[in-house]
Amino acid sequence: MPANLAGVRFPGSRVLLQRTRLAYVHLRNLLSDAKRDRAARVSGYVAIWLPEELIMLYLQRGEVVNAARLRESHGELVPISEAIASVPAEPEYGEICFHEADAELLACMLHTQTLPALDWPAELRVSDPAALFPYLLAMTFDGVVEIQADGGMNYLVFRNGTVRRAYLTTAHKGSLVERVEKLFGPEFRSAMVVRRWGPAEALPEQAPPALVQAYRDLVGATVKRLSVENESAAAIAEHARVNLLAAHPVLSQFGTGDAPHPRDPVADTDTLSAAVGAWLKEVLWAGAGASLTHEELLRELTWERRHVFQSAGLYEHLPWKVA
Repeated sequence: MPANLAGVRFPGSRVLLQRTRLAYVHLRNLLSDAKRDRAARVSGYVAIWLPEELIMLYLQRGEVVNAARLRESHGELVPISEAIASVPAEPEYGEICFHEADAELLACMLHTQTLPALDWPAELRVSDPAALFPYLLAMTFDGVVEIQADGGMNYLVFRNGTVRRAYLTTAHKGSLVERVEKLFGPEFRSAMVVRRWGPAEALPEQAPPALVQAYRDLVGATVKRLSVENESAAAIAEHARVNLLAAHPVLSQFGTGDAPHPRDPVADTDTLSAAVGAWLKEVLWAGAGASLTHEELLRELTWERRHVFQSAGLYEHLPWKVA
């Protein structure tokens, strides 16, 4: 992470909101507008500078799909709901910006912010382009090189040792080679930091917070409904959850009792649906009473949000067909 998060800048293709004081912007309204307004349904990032951390929200087509928390010592993925909740409703301090950005750039940013960098050979002078680029060419490097220069975070995407694309915070003047060369100029070289990672896959998308809450409600409703006919339903549900943790670790973020829920999981929709589906299957087999069939019980439990669960693929992980 940069030594000074307050001065960090990221590249982008279009500025939708210049960096401004957070007190002047209502974050939830900004995100809501990004979903409602057709012109604002863009892919990009919202960066929020707080006193001790930098919150990054990543958007695809106007929807927040992932989030990261950056501190001077490290960066980490965090649940979307937790990232948004960490921003005070009436902030006295902090700044915010909203930039449109290519999907590849978003993937590079999240990749480098949340994964450890690869080591360089001890003898390589990474601040010297005459040594750095021949080295990467010789090893036919595939991946991302991040160059921190004067607070700007710059990303070079390599394929077979050559630069295929570059996302830079410097002025958009000159050829790609000239713009990259400028990063290694004498005004930057003494304080620049050059790091590398393997290839960045497509931007990962977390399950939406609304889906996480729908699954939490379903788990609670299932235990409550089964308890009407089976007084051991809560114990059966918890036993099934614990037994499935090895195959579905995301269930550690779900509770089957009255205790407060832990933090939301950082998982994609398929992973979350598979985990809840596996839990439902075990609990319904072991804890269902005789008054309703499994299909009837499942229909009763999921009917109000059936379209949400169907879209998320929950029914595909269950052995019963719901009419």
